[in-house]
Amino acid sequence: MNESKPAEQFFDAAIGLLRRARDGQSEAVAKAGSAIADTVAAGGRLFAFGAGHSSLAAQDVVYRAGGFAVMNLLAVPGMVGVDVRPATLGSALERVEGLASTVLDTSPAAAGDVLVVVSLSGRNALPVEMASHAREKGLKVIGVTSVAYATRTTPRNRTGMFLKDHCDIVLDNGIAVGDAELTADGIDAPFAPASTVVTSALMQAMMAAAAGELAGRGIEPPLLRSGNIDGGTLWNARVMSENSDRIFYGH
Repeated sequence: MNESKPAEQFFDAAIGLLRRARDGQSEAVAKAGSAIADTVAAGGRLFAFGAGHSSLAAQDVVYRAGGFAVMNLLAVPGMVGVDVRPATLGSALERVEGLASTVLDTSPAAAGDVLVVVSLSGRNALPVEMASHAREKGLKVIGVTSVAYATRTTPRNRTGMFLKDHCDIVLDNGIAVGDAELTADGIDAPFAPASTVVTSALMQAMMAAAAGELAGRGIEPPLLRSGNIDGGTLWNARVMSENSDRIFYGH
C-alpha cells in the first residue's frame, strides 16, 4: 500500500482534531452557547476578538450568512489579519501592555455583554489583558485557545498567567504547541497548521448551540441570510434594523 501523501495526511489530521474537539468540548460548547443565548435574550451585545491569524476565527462569526447579526468584531489596529507592514509588527503589537485595555475602554462593550477572545497560545499580553480587563468591566468572557501552551510554554504578559486563566468559559481546540500537523523527510520544519480549521469549527458550534438554545426558549435567533439568495437582502435589512442598537459594524 502506498504511503498517503501530505495533503491526505493533513485532511486526516484535521478530521481527527475535529472529532476530538466535538467529543471533548461538547460540554464547554454548550455552556458557551447558553451564555450567548442568555445575553442575546437579555438584549445584550456580542463581541469577538482575535489577533493575527486568530482574528480569522473571530471574523468568521461576524456579519455572515447563517450567523448572528449581533456579533461584532472588536478590532485592534494592526491586529486584524496580516495586513500590517512589516508583518512582524503584528507579532510585536500583540505583546504591548495597555493596548487591550485602551481598545476595550473606547469600545461599545459593557457589563452584561459577551466577549469571545481567540488566541492559540494564550500567552501574549493583548489577548490576556483583553480577557482580564473585560471581566473587570463585567463582561462574560469565552476563551478559545490551546490549553497545551499553558503546560509547555511560559506566559508573556504581566499577569504571569494564560488566557484560559482569565475566562469564564474555555474552549480548548487541542492544537499541539507549534501549530503544525505534519513532518516529512527533506523538510526541516513541521508544516500544515490546523488551528484555523478547528478553532473556526468550535466558534461555529458555539453559535449553533446558542441558536438552538434561543429557539428552545421560543426566541427567534437574530440570524442573517445570504445576500446572494432571493429575499436575503430584505431579510437582513429587517434583522439589522430590529437590532440596530446592538450592531456596530453596520453604521
